[in-house]
Amino acid sequence: MSFDNLGLNENILRGIKEAGFTEPSPIQEQAIPIVLEGHDMVAQAQTGTGKTAAFGLPVMSKINPQGGVQVLIITPTRELCMQVSDELYKLGKYANIKTVAVYGGQSISRQVDLISRGAQVVVATPGRLLDHLLNDRLRDFNPQYVILDEADEMLDMGFLEDIEEIFKFLPASRQTLLFSATMPREIRALAEKILKEPKTVSVQSKEVTSENIEQYFYVVEDWERSDAVVRLIDYEDPSRAIVFCRTKKDADELSTTLVARGYPAKALHGDLEQRQREEVIKSFKAGKVLILVATDVAARGLDIDNVTHVFNYHIPLDPESYVHRIGRTGRAGKAGKAVTLVKPLEFRELNRIKQVTKAQIYHMEVPTLEDVKSKKITKLVDKIKHQHITDEATELFAQMSSEMDISTLCMKLLSKVVSKNKAEGPSHIGIKGKNLERMIEAKSQDRDGKRGGNRRGFGNRGGGYRNDRGGSRDGGYKNDRSSRTSRDRDGNRGR
Repeated sequence: MSFDNLGLNENILRGIKEAGFTEPSPIQEQAIPIVLEGHDMVAQAQTGTGKTAAFGLPVMSKINPQGGVQVLIITPTRELCMQVSDELYKLGKYANIKTVAVYGGQSISRQVDLISRGAQVVVATPGRLLDHLLNDRLRDFNPQYVILDEADEMLDMGFLEDIEEIFKFLPASRQTLLFSATMPREIRALAEKILKEPKTVSVQSKEVTSENIEQYFYVVEDWERSDAVVRLIDYEDPSRAIVFCRTKKDADELSTTLVARGYPAKALHGDLEQRQREEVIKSFKAGKVLILVATDVAARGLDIDNVTHVFNYHIPLDPESYVHRIGRTGRAGKAGKAVTLVKPLEFRELNRIKQVTKAQIYHMEVPTLEDVKSKKITKLVDKIKHQHITDEATELFAQMSSEMDISTLCMKLLSKVVSKNKAEGPSHIGIKGKNLERMIEAKSQDRDGKRGGNRRGFGNRGGGYRNDRGGSRDGGYKNDRSSRTSRDRDGNRGR
């Protein structure tokens, strides 16, 4: 199957070919004909499967370039809103498709002005879109095609009521598409309300995570996290990486630590102003920032090329979040690595992720300081061997070799280079060897009901750590979804 056989507009096909796409993904192959035929649709597929093109290509093939706003796409986060808008603009440029991203933190009047100038596609977050509609700012707003993207994420973020309110403003004679990675009861109920005799598409693979991603976990104590992730970055030497943290505070602190160690790093989370967030993402895409330290606000929607590594500073709260996070690497057929730091008390969460994703996540020991030094020296020697000799270097060598002997000159130059590649930190990090084996054995025995009371190796460390789902962990962070009280109505989770 190729895109040429799906019935898409010729100008849309030009955009597809320029983007480098050759064959449709399974979700695209199934969804595009249904959308072109005019049916409502419920589509279930994991992130990274090509959902944006699955709904964007067929609706852009059907719209009138001179017809004003005809497509409305609702996304849960600002980042995803910008991403979808950018991707559809690129794919539809030969069909003269104009897109506008509508989200909080930007000028209201400018958004209204851009829409009124002839945009055919509006991509919006629920909060800002509802604000426009309630205040009657969008004149003649009658989109024929309405898409809900990442519907389950909107449910998690508390936008379900906003979505139902938005649909009161939309024309009854419309084609509605709902895309979601999971289908909880509330999303199924929403689909029954807003869709008419929908077709159903479901794309699920035996292995939820990409086969291009190597997945590893390292067992560390809580106080070792910062040293561990710095050590792993030193050892892995990623060309571009995302580190996911659970809290804004952790993201800021880790970003500061990495910058102090000489890494170009920036934090991305909900406390940043919209302008700052856009600048961080732009710098990361351009390669000026090589390590993005982010909360889960960036787990969905970011489509950055050549992310070689994803580091989970904290284990994700559920398997779906794990899939979304590590899906930032191993894209477009390229290889990637996903690394997760795990405390002994988090083995249960890790096993759940393994069971749901059906992924092989291998245990590794954190490299020692000597391991890092040895690898850095090996890499440095290889670079020196293949370094091109410039005219400036030849002139400088002639000048300096007249002032000192060759051996001294070489030693000084190598000392200068090595000082910039210096490895630091404790010699050993993490739990390994027999200590780890004893902890795993104790955990297994406790699970089988053979032991009671305090668990050997899993006692109450750090003062009041509770392992129940509703309890307080890691300084007051609650793990139940009902505790998400800090929500940005325009798509920011508040983390």
